[in-house]
Amino acid sequence: MYLLLLAIVQSLLLSAGQVMLKIALKAMGEPSWTWAFVLSQLTNWWFLATGISLTASGVLWMYMLKRYPFSIAYPLSSMAYVFGMIAAMLVFHEEVPPTRWIGVLLIMGGCYFIAK
Repeated sequence: MYLLLLAIVQSLLLSAGQVMLKIALKAMGEPSWTWAFVLSQLTNWWFLATGISLTASGVLWMYMLKRYPFSIAYPLSSMAYVFGMIAAMLVFHEEVPPTRWIGVLLIMGGCYFIAK
């Protein structure tokens, strides 16, 4: 049960980091690789939030790998796909077809059986 909670938090952090990276890249504009452009990216706070979220996810992932069998921990990390799909709908207003929802249900079913 504790591993499942850790996997959910780790997956949320991972998918949140990916969402923030997409937002950061949208806010970045067209890259010109001049000093002015590079310095302007230092105020793109989405990049900082991305780094914090992905670092926290990585640290939690290392803890999980150290403490639990890989054959259980790794498949549970697939919950990030589920959270990513939900974020695509809620944050980016993407249309998600029914076939993808079937895939999400299969992932969740697999996580259930692995955690059991």
